[in-house]
Amino acid sequence: MFLHLGVDTVVPLNEVITINDIKENVSPVNAEFLRTMQEEHLIVDISMGHPKSFVVTDKKVYYSAISSLTLKKRAHMIFEADEIEE
Repeated sequence: MFLHLGVDTVVPLNEVITINDIKENVSPVNAEFLRTMQEEHLIVDISMGHPKSFVVTDKKVYYSAISSLTLKKRAHMIFEADEIEE
């Protein structure tokens, strides 16, 4: 199953490590992590310059204009639907 992050971007749900609010989770550790990912060119900004959340996958970090709460709800709905199918 896939999670839609916005602007025609989807990621496999099983690759998502965490979904964070860009403003609430700006701890020194997160700031350093994001800085390192930026230096390594591993951030994909699909937020059109207005990020509300960042999604960490096992390959990249995505800045999304969709709130972390909305993305988490989507992921939860997909996860539940997948479990029902099994």
